[in-house]
Amino acid sequence: MMQQREKKRRQWTKKDVRALRKHLDVTQARLAEELGTRQQTISEWEKGMYPPRGASATLLSIIAERSGFTYQARENQDESKQ
Repeated sequence: MMQQREKKRRQWTKKDVRALRKHLDVTQARLAEELGTRQQTISEWEKGMYPPRGASATLLSIIAERSGFTYQARENQDESKQ
């Protein structure tokens, strides 16, 4: 079951994160507050320093779906390659 769950995870690109934030019309600080993370983390995602993972990626997907945001997040094949 764990392998099946991993296959369903989505990888968010820096462009997707920024586009979602713009779609929601919120600042990095506000999105960080909603996700329970730091503003700097949102900035790092948007700069492509590293992608959102785990619960953060899941929350972004839920927020995107509920807000009607269409995104091109790809299936995450192998997290070790990131």
